[in-house]
Amino acid sequence: MEKIKVLFVCDDNSLRSPIAEAWLNYLGQEDFLARSAGFEPGSLNPLAVAVMQEVGLDISGHKTRSVFALYTAGELFAYVITLCDPAVAERCPIFPGVARVANWPFPDPTREEIPEDEKLRRVRELRDLLRERVEKFIQMARPESQG
Repeated sequence: MEKIKVLFVCDDNSLRSPIAEAWLNYLGQEDFLARSAGFEPGSLNPLAVAVMQEVGLDISGHKTRSVFALYTAGELFAYVITLCDPAVAERCPIFPGVARVANWPFPDPTREEIPEDEKLRRVRELRDLLRERVEKFIQMARPESQG
């Protein structure tokens, strides 16, 4: 059976979307294939790498990519999930063949003017919230739950 392709999108593909991609590829590996992209790809955030290493997942090799490059390449996804502010998410192109689009608005704590130890604590919190959301998504979207 072919895996269900899911695209996670955030502003710069540096924190939220790579974490969500890693969780879905790890937790739903039999049924799903996740990718991630950003509106303006930046560099992978070192805090994303650190907090995922704490749970045994290595995302240090993640290469940020542009959502528009995936779109123009004709990539097909069953789901496109934006992880940013809904107003920013509206910039996402409409992918051909997309069955469903969703917005999971998670803030990026690394963009706030807070101490580094607080940023790390909040990125850990984000990691755990994304895992919970991905677990719920798997239960909802897994082929056997589709009847």
